[in-house]
Amino acid sequence: MPEVTEREAMEFDVVIVGGGPAGLAAACRLLQLDESLSVVVVEKGAEIGAHILSGNVFEPRGLSELFPDWKAKGAPIETAVTGDRVHYLTGETGALPVPGLFLPRPMHNKGNYIISLGRLCQWLSEQAEAMGVNVFPGFAASEVLYDTEGRVTGVATSDMGIGKDGEKKSSFQPGYELLGKYTIFAEGARGNLGEALIEKFDLRENADPQHYGIGIKEIWEIDPELHEEGLVVHTVGWPLDTRTEGGGFLYHAANHQVFVGLIVALNYKNPHLSPFDEFQRWKLHPKIRRYLEGGKRIAYGARAVNKGGLQSLPKLAFPGGMLVGCDAGFLNGVKIKGAHTAIKTGMLAAESVHKALASGDTGQAELADYEQSVKASWAYRELYRGRNFGPGLHRFGTLWGAVFAFIDQNIFFGRLPFTWRNTQPDHASLDKAADARTVEYPKPDGKITFDILSSVFLSSTHHEEDQPSHLQLRDESIPLDYNLPEFDEPAQRYCPAGVYEIVAVGGEQRFQINAQNCVHCKTCDIKDPRQNIVWTVPEGGGGPNYSGM
Repeated sequence: MPEVTEREAMEFDVVIVGGGPAGLAAACRLLQLDESLSVVVVEKGAEIGAHILSGNVFEPRGLSELFPDWKAKGAPIETAVTGDRVHYLTGETGALPVPGLFLPRPMHNKGNYIISLGRLCQWLSEQAEAMGVNVFPGFAASEVLYDTEGRVTGVATSDMGIGKDGEKKSSFQPGYELLGKYTIFAEGARGNLGEALIEKFDLRENADPQHYGIGIKEIWEIDPELHEEGLVVHTVGWPLDTRTEGGGFLYHAANHQVFVGLIVALNYKNPHLSPFDEFQRWKLHPKIRRYLEGGKRIAYGARAVNKGGLQSLPKLAFPGGMLVGCDAGFLNGVKIKGAHTAIKTGMLAAESVHKALASGDTGQAELADYEQSVKASWAYRELYRGRNFGPGLHRFGTLWGAVFAFIDQNIFFGRLPFTWRNTQPDHASLDKAADARTVEYPKPDGKITFDILSSVFLSSTHHEEDQPSHLQLRDESIPLDYNLPEFDEPAQRYCPAGVYEIVAVGGEQRFQINAQNCVHCKTCDIKDPRQNIVWTVPEGGGGPNYSGM
């Protein structure tokens, strides 16, 4: 009989999984409504903000509803956007300016701010703790708990101190059961518990598959003479072809820093494509390189982002809990923003929970009014107006898709009398390797472009090495027997952290997983052609430790 580990249980009114903008907004709103509530936020990062990565041009609408006096309270939101520039890159050196008149209306950033979302989350955590919220960073929620009727009753955190052999080490500490009358799941894009809940309760029965991009970002300190604080630069086109969705960004933040990055949609077709190397190549374009020349790269990270929009939203409520923010998929693809909708949906979930608890409900109900309040909100209206943006790019490619987006947003204001669908999941999009063009990437120069391992070093990623791999294979034969001959094993390229390799051992090939490199981007969980890689949580506190990302 396997040994059963007894866990200590802690009871709360509300358990919140995830210390990002949605989870922390939910916690703050709950205590605003009733300061006597017991609320816990559990976060797998070593500290709040450790796993937060975003561009980020921030729209303050949601935060202004949560804390109308956020400026007086000292929220780290200071760099106002001073202007937008968009370039259509035609090749390695060519570029065409895109006049603001021809941009989709939601892409204009007047009234927005360039911020570090991680620092904003740290500030939100301080507000929550001051109100009385229990904030537990460094604890990874690894399992959803249910009662005998199948209703969610909370989560369990992962055990600490398990060796690679599966045996308990001398440092072993059992996880905790965090029990709540309601549990709010706010893990971010492709949350592993969120995915398990979607499957268990069939929450995606009437929705399209969720679609994703991989966002890769660096922070640079640049020459003060080249710095234009508040300037927002976006690019489309090169180095991606017209059938590969994505684009680059360069945001001039405070303190002579720029945030640079590239988002590549994970429905790309060419298995030889490497999003990391496309990003490095993109930085060499004169429109980007001019800012980076002579500068210093100080941070690196990568994270999956939702891009399915309205049609990919699952059912949001289920017995005992609900999904909020990017765990559900509330990113607005036209705006390329999701923090403001995350905050809003977190607040709406909190209001629904408070209403139920105030009426004497002990957590038996499925809170359908949460779904109703979301559908009545500006966050839902935003997604409705932008519902055809992603499918339009998928249908027409980036060039004609952009033309459609202009017509849809600027002439019809998102009210065209149809809704397009995209029912093909991202993992099913790859062409066979033999049918795809090979891609040759230049070697990194160590000045503008860099290799993966030196990049991962800048992410401050750390995992306790003597622990079971949190990256699991359903079938260990698939990487070599199927993915390699069919797709040249794309995990070698789609991972932006060098986790997956084909290595030769004793004259034979072996699929190697370097789990200690993982930056928790979730790309492998999304893009593997046979859905053979399962991302689970490592020990709490493991993974990247982003600073200011």
